[in-house]
Amino acid sequence: MSTQRRTEADAVVVGSGPNGLAAAVTLARAGLSVQVLESEDTIGGGARTLDLGLAPGIVHDICSAVHPLALASPFFAAFDVRARGVRAIAPEASFAQPLDDQPAAIAWHDVERTAAGLGADGLAWRAVMGTLAAHQDLIVELSLGDKRSLPPALMTPRTLVAAPLFAALVGLQGTPAWELPFRTERARALLSGVAAHAIGRMPSLAMAATSALLGTIAHGVGWPIPVGGSQAIMDTLAEDLRAHGGTIHTGHRVRTWRDVPEATAVLLDTPADAAADILANRLPRSLERQLRRFPHGDAAAKVDFVLSGPVPWRDAEVGRAGTQHLAGNRAQMAASEAEVAAGRVPEHPMTLVSDPSVVDPGRIQGGLRPLWAYAHVPAGDTTDPTELVTAQIERFAPGFRDLIVASRGISAARMPHHNPALVGGDISMGHVTMYSMIARPTAHWDPYRLAETGWYLCSSATPPGPGVHGMAGWHAAQRVLRQEFGVREMPDLSPGA
Repeated sequence: MSTQRRTEADAVVVGSGPNGLAAAVTLARAGLSVQVLESEDTIGGGARTLDLGLAPGIVHDICSAVHPLALASPFFAAFDVRARGVRAIAPEASFAQPLDDQPAAIAWHDVERTAAGLGADGLAWRAVMGTLAAHQDLIVELSLGDKRSLPPALMTPRTLVAAPLFAALVGLQGTPAWELPFRTERARALLSGVAAHAIGRMPSLAMAATSALLGTIAHGVGWPIPVGGSQAIMDTLAEDLRAHGGTIHTGHRVRTWRDVPEATAVLLDTPADAAADILANRLPRSLERQLRRFPHGDAAAKVDFVLSGPVPWRDAEVGRAGTQHLAGNRAQMAASEAEVAAGRVPEHPMTLVSDPSVVDPGRIQGGLRPLWAYAHVPAGDTTDPTELVTAQIERFAPGFRDLIVASRGISAARMPHHNPALVGGDISMGHVTMYSMIARPTAHWDPYRLAETGWYLCSSATPPGPGVHGMAGWHAAQRVLRQEFGVREMPDLSPGA
């Protein structure tokens, strides 16, 4: 480890979201002294679970509730949250797509069961998604890399089947050829509902890649829900950080570089433009301009419900899934997302819903249960989404309104009030296109390093992009270890290390 000027810490991480804590854990395990600064009173960023005061004993996941990538990502696989006591349970159905005029399409964890329910598309679904699921580790490694180096998995013979199939699926689903290879409305809607996690116009390559990745995981490890809420994952990261000498300071808002203690390296789990604000006039002008110009994407507006019973889905099997995608068929979803992209709130917005008690009955208290939901709306929209979301759920679950005991709607404009990183409700920390997923937030060879300053960006504004996977933090931390401290051997993240 190289000698540096006298500092208060070897490394400071600004932000305690999944990427910030992934970076902090990696650095602390390498033997560095690490401080984490969090502006909120609780850690976790987009993976927090809080009591909102809506009903006694009921806690709500503030942003993310279901975690396909928290078990599948290489960082979390190495960290092994399950071995540390986190119970993450994959429901028997990963996601469901209710339709207005026919039975719902269900993506069961079991690919054979899914194929059996898709009629004429069963064979194609089994051939495509079943093959990709059998090579899940490869698909995840290709998707969650730093977009600057060749993943080791590319050097293995199994790529000859899975990688071209993944690329072909993305190429078809992301272009006007997206009616292929599936021919039924149910199979097409099932894929498009997953694609909409990226928020954007359909079809697009970035949304197709999201669909292919998350669809693969649906039949691999599944889409697990942490028992007790998303906070369980974040608390485990924080516990490991502290066990290796790291410290976390909540209620510490960083507005400029002066708010950060002296350190050899500083990592920012923030949006790109926030990094430019913090380091104003301390970066090369061209880099500062690029960070400020990295566009934010459209938004999610959140509604937390307390219900007196399970959602009365018209198709009862929909309730067996951990996540429901509500917008109807593919054409209806594409129309809704186009409205958002045009700056208009759709009458029937793309809405995502999850009832964690499907796998975690402990979330039910006194006969009441939480329901998590958000709708896609234009960035910065001020509309209270409660009625929009309620109507969309009622569309597929008549009688839903009668079960609502309490609710809290958060407009896109207000989303930053509980997480400053969600500018205008942008939960992806930057517009999601195929180009922006690679040149994120810039096309520089090292997208994490902020010039020769000792400062780095480690958020979802860097590759591989949005999601609770910790990979951006892990990629950035490895560069910090090599470039600032001369560490070549990366630390072991396993529980016994």
